Amino acid sequence: MSTEQSTTSDGFSYTLTRTLDAPAGKAWQAWTTPEQYARWANAAPGSVEMDVRPGGTWKSTMITPDGGRVPLTGSYLEVTENRLLVLGMDVPGKPAPVTMTVELDGEDGRRTRIVLRQTCDTAEERDMAEQGSTMLLDGLSAFLAEGPAD
Repeated sequence: MSTEQSTTSDGFSYTLTRTLDAPAGKAWQAWTTPEQYARWANAAPGSVEMDVRPGGTWKSTMITPDGGRVPLTGSYLEVTENRLLVLGMDVPGKPAPVTMTVELDGEDGRRTRIVLRQTCDTAEERDMAEQGSTMLLDGLSAFLAEGPAD
């Protein structure tokens, strides 16, 4: 599982940092391959679509802990393989997408430091987004700890 975890909040922004027990390439594949992403991110089977390139789009339907379904859509703003994803997330009623940054830093060929950052408009939005991102990192950590994928 993760060997390091920290959280910082500044205004309506948050940063989550963990060390994953997997090389950066494996963490990248987990985040950018629809089949793998669906397995760890609580996505409905068959709902994940990804065109991982600047300007490409993504979508998925997340399954909430109470069984509800939440459709999500967005785009990739920046992509640097095995290092950086900047995602734009569409939010109903907002003119511009909400941005989340995912940074990967391979530490020693076996572990990867992952940093998620997001800025929100309100404290409530930040708290909800931070909770969702923490759940994502929990799922990613558990998935990577399982060992080789199919």
